[in-house]
Order: sequence, then C-alpha cells, then structure tokens
Amino acid sequence: MQIVSLTTDFGTRDYYVAELKGILLTKNSQFNIVDISHEVNAYDIVQGAFFLKNVIGQFPAGSIHIVAVNNNYHRHSEYVCFKKNDQYFIGPNNGLFTLLFDQLQPAEVFRISPEQDSSLHYYELYAYATDYISRGLPIENIGPSVVETNEKLELRPVVTTNQIRATIIHIDVFNNVIINLRKDQFEKVRAGRSFELYYKQRDPITTLNNTYSDVAVGETVIFFNTAGFLEIAVNLGNASTTFNLNRNETIQINFL
Repeated sequence: MQIVSLTTDFGTRDYYVAELKGILLTKNSQFNIVDISHEVNAYDIVQGAFFLKNVIGQFPAGSIHIVAVNNNYHRHSEYVCFKKNDQYFIGPNNGLFTLLFDQLQPAEVFRISPEQDSSLHYYELYAYATDYISRGLPIENIGPSVVETNEKLELRPVVTTNQIRATIIHIDVFNNVIINLRKDQFEKVRAGRSFELYYKQRDPITTLNNTYSDVAVGETVIFFNTAGFLEIAVNLGNASTTFNLNRNETIQINFL
C-alpha cells in the first residue's frame, strides 16, 4: 500500500484538506494517507520545511510526500516532483525544498506536466503525480526538468569563539521553545567549557539537562530534543507564554 504524506497550510477549519484527500483517493483508493500537519502558518515555507525535515527520516523508502504550502507563490506558479534519499516529493517550486536539501539540482527536479491538460488545479497536479509515481513509472518522464530551483537560505546560528547567537524557529503546541542550534555545533564551540544561556532580561541558564522531568514541576529546563534542536521548556508548564518568547527572537549563549 503506497504511503502518501501531507504537509499543508490549509488548516482544519475548512474543507480544503478533505478536498485534496478526496482527489487523491479518487485516483487510487488504496493510498495510505498520513497527515504530518495541516497547521503550517499560512504561506510559511520555513515552518513547512521544519515540520517535514524532522519526520521524513522515519518514513519507509518509496514514500511520497506532498508539501502543499504557499502553493500560489507566483503568478505563474510551477509544481514539481523529484526523488531524494529513496523518497519522493511533490509540491510548488517556491524554495521550500531547498530548505530541506542543501544540494538540490534543477536537473533532478521535474515539472509536473500531464499531456492531456496543462491547466489543471494544483490539487489535480499533485494527485496526478502521486498516482504516476505509485505506478512505478520513471519520474524523469513526468515532465521536463525545471530551469532553476527557487532557492531560499536556511537561517543559521551566528558563531564566534566564545559565543553563539541562535534564533527561535518554532513554538510547539506545548509552548516549548525550539532553537535552531544542534547539539554537535553547540558542543564543538563549547569545547568542554561552562556556559550561560540568556533570553530576555532573565538570569542565565547554566545547566544542560536530558529531558523535562530532570527538573521540578514549574522549573525551567534546556536540553536537546529528539529532533536534535536546543529546546527551552518549563516542566508541565508553558515556556513561551511564561517568558514571552516568540519565534524569530534571538537566544545568546556565552562560553566561559
């Protein structure tokens, strides 16, 4: 049974997700559709890439991932598909995929071009490409290679010998604060030294833990989460609300 994942900015209040699923199932009623998220902020390709990047490694080879975020990004929007790391990706050529993969060459990305109709709605194009791939047909024949991939740059921490300035990239449903700093980069700069993590005008955090329950209920904790990112949380609390921390704000770490 073909696994098809969906990541969209459609939300769940309206009928848009059901409409897309209905079109997919009309093509093949045996599709196993998995919802990654439909709550990506409207048009936010950075968040869409963040959600997908953290889960695609858990999917089996041959899975198809539809990424329907900021679909009408241009007057002449282009919808594409490609294969990478034994998985397939379908969506608009709006830069999101270059946030997923550092090396994505135009020659390996194909414009979805059904011979019978080039003016289909993007729902129909996604369903066409999903059905095409699921039949084992060669992806390079689905349409021409794109002239260029729309590229976006990933926001990275600013690193010096004694300091890291990182950015809050996500606030999850529990109000935990996710920062764009991975453990290997932190430890490389840290080099065994003690540290002070500053946020807002509060006393610094100086201890790195392993999980929420390492501290008492209501206490602040920082650790590297299962996705590998640094996280600020409050055990059984709401870090973002408590400390008024928001996406795109800066977190500073000094090494002593």
